[in-house]
Amino acid sequence: MNMQGNKVINGLYTEIWLDGELLAEAKKVQAKITLNKEDVVILGKASKSKKVVGWEGKGTITLNKVNSRMAKKLLPMITSGKEVKSEIITMLADPDSYGAERCVIGDVIFDDLTIIDAAGGALTDVECPFTFESVHYEDMI
Repeated sequence: MNMQGNKVINGLYTEIWLDGELLAEAKKVQAKITLNKEDVVILGKASKSKKVVGWEGKGTITLNKVNSRMAKKLLPMITSGKEVKSEIITMLADPDSYGAERCVIGDVIFDDLTIIDAAGGALTDVECPFTFESVHYEDMI
């Protein structure tokens, strides 16, 4: 199959849902899995072998600062000491692409809460780093 340039997905058509609410103020999202590996020594072999022993999920959502959404969500958890896990659903659906990709990221725990980060003359955004323990695709392209 030959690739056509117009089939490359434009991130403009991304939607991010947090616990069932559309994050209309979102401007960027990234989630990655890093494999945890341990060295395996094999006699007679000079190179190190590796064995995957688990994985770790991390990500970041960047929001345009238009409301106090994350403070409303996280501050009660932080002050009460009660851990709250969330669910993030992302969807890439460029109308020119071969379809839509929808991913469910589960057992999300946000790493911190930005109280304020502002500079004169600059638009304000908020970075929301998180970890996650589960992921699956509802739709793939």
